[in-house]
Amino acid sequence: MRKLATLFALTAASPAFAASGPFFSLHNTNFIVLLAFILFIAVLFYFKVPGMIGGMLDKRSEGIKSDLDEARALREEAQAVLASYERKQQEVQDQAGRIVAQAKEEAGIFAEQAKADLEKSIERRLLSAKDQIASAEASAVRDVRDAAISIAIGAANDVIAKQMTAASGNKLIDAAINEVEAKLH
Repeated sequence: MRKLATLFALTAASPAFAASGPFFSLHNTNFIVLLAFILFIAVLFYFKVPGMIGGMLDKRSEGIKSDLDEARALREEAQAVLASYERKQQEVQDQAGRIVAQAKEEAGIFAEQAKADLEKSIERRLLSAKDQIASAEASAVRDVRDAAISIAIGAANDVIAKQMTAASGNKLIDAAINEVEAKLH
């Protein structure tokens, strides 16, 4: 039935009906073209060309279908790998966050410890500076006292030398000898 419908459609749509003169004559080119076309179609059907074309198209569609299945499988595998990498990336980001938090915590601890160490160092330096100041004050007081004593001794020596006579000098010498003798015994 399909073949008859095809043959009818080919003959009905043929421009052969537009030609002038007897249609079924070998002198009519339209009739010759129609015969050649029908013969060509018959040869195609005889050698099963439409079946071969259909088979090739089926084979091609099966190839495309297998390629699509393979592509779908590859896509699913790629999505699984992507999900795996996204999980790993999230884990790495979480770990990096923990490392940063731990580093901040340690930095805070080290900063507090450094601050405490700095305060202790400043306190030690202040004590050392106070000790040095006290030592310098004591040394200055001692130097001033020694200088005052030296000046007083010098002034006393000058005063005594001016007021001292030979007799009073002998009395002082005797008194000093008696005092040394009393302290030694």
